[in-house]
Order: sequence, then structure tokens, then C-alpha cells
Amino acid sequence: MPADHYKEFALRTLRLAACALMFAGGQSAWAAGQPASDPGLAPTVAADLALEADVMELSHKLRCLVCQNQSIAESNAPLAVDLRDQVREQLAAGNSKQDVIDYVVARYGDFVLYQPPFRASTAVLWVGPALLLFGGAGWLAWRLRRRQEEVAADHGLSAAERERARALLAGADEAAPKSESPESRS
Repeated sequence: MPADHYKEFALRTLRLAACALMFAGGQSAWAAGQPASDPGLAPTVAADLALEADVMELSHKLRCLVCQNQSIAESNAPLAVDLRDQVREQLAAGNSKQDVIDYVVARYGDFVLYQPPFRASTAVLWVGPALLLFGGAGWLAWRLRRRQEEVAADHGLSAAERERARALLAGADEAAPKSESPESRS
């Protein structure tokens, strides 16, 4: 009787393995017909692959106004989807990539670009970090120089203070004057 039990178990296992292989084979056949895409990016919509490549190229250059740390190609926010659709419609209508960028910038401002142009309004974005870096380095150099001057101006210990310090370091308790209390020394 136990042999029949093992035979039945083996048949169930084989059937399960056959089903798993058929399912996996069907999945790979289905996936072979699908274009490979990055799961972190928005799905492709246009049937024209060249148009969709241009849409994705421009979408990587435009910032999502909702997420602000993702491009509209990476974001699934409703505004990002709408912007991708606008980019796709503009390119499908025959506008150049620069025309599409100009349209989006005119509508949303330079903030929508990941690399804003150097203008008077964006000068702080380009020059600000360098100014902060050099300003901080200049302040640090000035402060270190002043500290050296302060140390040099302090002539150090007098001869009596040096002798007392040596005695304290040597462990001689008699070097400390008995008349002074700890509160009066400070």
C-alpha cells in the first residue's frame, strides 16, 4: 500500500511541474511579443516607435511639477501623464523638439527643465553654489588666521604658572596653594 501512495504523490508532482512549465512557456511567448521597457518608466503609447523614442527623450529632460525629483518619463502623477501626452501631440503635429520645449517652458517656466538655461532669473541657481563654497572657505581661512593671531597675542604662562603646572603634572599636592578655594581660582 505505501508504494501506491508514493506513486500517486509522484504523479501529482509531475502534473504540477508540467503545468508550471506550460505556464512559464506561455508567459515567455507572450512577453516575446511585448517591447522591453523599464518598469520605472511610463509605458509607451504611440504606435510609431520613432515618435515614442522622441517623446521619451524629451520626457527625460522635463521635470515633473508634482514630484519635482523625477522626470515626467519616470513619474506616474496625473500632471506628468498629461505633459507626456502634450509632448506626444506636439511632436505628432510636426513640431520640432525645441518647439515642444519652448511650449512647455512658456507654460510652466524654466523650473520644468532639469538643466535651466543661464539667464538673469536663473543666475542664482548656477552661481549660488560656487559663491557659498568660496564664501565658506574664505570665512574659514579668515577665522583660522584670527585664531592664530589670538593665540600669538596670548603670551602663554608666566614662569610661576609654568612651575605650578609642572608640579601639578608631577603629582605634587603641595604645589597647590592651600589658601585658594576652587571657586576663587576661576
